[in-house]
Amino acid sequence: MNKEIKDKKVGNRFRNKEEKNKKHKKLKIFGIVIAIILIIVIVLVALVYGFLNSKLGKLQIEQITNDLNELGISEANQDSEMSKYRNIAILGLDSRYDTYDSDYRTDCIMVASINKETNEVQLYSIYRDTYVQMELDGEVIFDKINHAYYNGVENTLKTINENLDLNITEYVMADFTAIADLVDSVGGIEIDVDSEEINYINDYIKDVSSVIGRTSSNITHTGVQHLDGIQAVSYCRIRYTSGLDYKRTERMREVLGKVVDKIKQSDLGTINNLLDTFLPKIRTNITVDEIKALIPMALNLKLKDSFGWPYTTEGVWMRGDFYGPATTLESNVKRLHEEVYGQTNYVVPEDIVEVSNKIIEETGVQ
Repeated sequence: MNKEIKDKKVGNRFRNKEEKNKKHKKLKIFGIVIAIILIIVIVLVALVYGFLNSKLGKLQIEQITNDLNELGISEANQDSEMSKYRNIAILGLDSRYDTYDSDYRTDCIMVASINKETNEVQLYSIYRDTYVQMELDGEVIFDKINHAYYNGVENTLKTINENLDLNITEYVMADFTAIADLVDSVGGIEIDVDSEEINYINDYIKDVSSVIGRTSSNITHTGVQHLDGIQAVSYCRIRYTSGLDYKRTERMREVLGKVVDKIKQSDLGTINNLLDTFLPKIRTNITVDEIKALIPMALNLKLKDSFGWPYTTEGVWMRGDFYGPATTLESNVKRLHEEVYGQTNYVVPEDIVEVSNKIIEETGVQ
């Protein structure tokens, strides 16, 4: 593993406690969310079984270990009231090179929690800078949670499970390149570019064009205008304006919303093209048969309000980088299990309490 890449700073992302608390419900939506939305679109639009079967066959199915202990799932969670929840990790890599190797980070980490008894779906993001315990290259360390992917997707699931006391065994993943293809597949979107954003977007357009391998024009004026895939990805990447990374999150959400609106208005031919170009870029360990089995549930899903986790967090600078420890890990894990998983008598496991105390000792944040 390239240590220089591992230690790479990702810019000024200082976010104080007031900003975090105010915006903890702002979901860190990345292009990968579209994977789930597209499954629903397929169900609603492509009712012919053969069509559905051929499209889902384009997904990149990549299995991981079936050993629950290796995925960091505690014995208690292997047979408990948590079993009625199907938790799926939704991961978006910061790679823009159409590659999924472990030199990159999961800058979008979300959990789709499906209550199998009620069909309710709770989506929540895990902030990428969240300071947690993980294992990297055989060493137990404390680091931001998006770095767990340096040892692969299994390590990411393990890190989430061990720090949040969850039972995730499934994942869906994509990268930046997929967003550009998705936007182009629906014919582009209309975005209002302001005076702050135009100062940065053209530099990103140049970079994205070079790594994707096709060109796009610069943005020459502010206001509402038509953006192609490369321009839309560049718009999503802006994070040095007012609002920093939270504003970037809003841009990602805006682009996603515009794409969904276009999908709703598209004919079958456009949707067919979209699926042909986008689905092959999705990687998951959920098999086609398992996705088909979800179809009856998908038609009756009830989406609950989304939020960001940790609920409360405070930014600190350490070792020349920004980290976002929860205030505290113990209390945020307890609240998560009480509010999302209905465990009114939930007791935080001792190992998580120990990790929480170590984070307080190291960061001074409590």
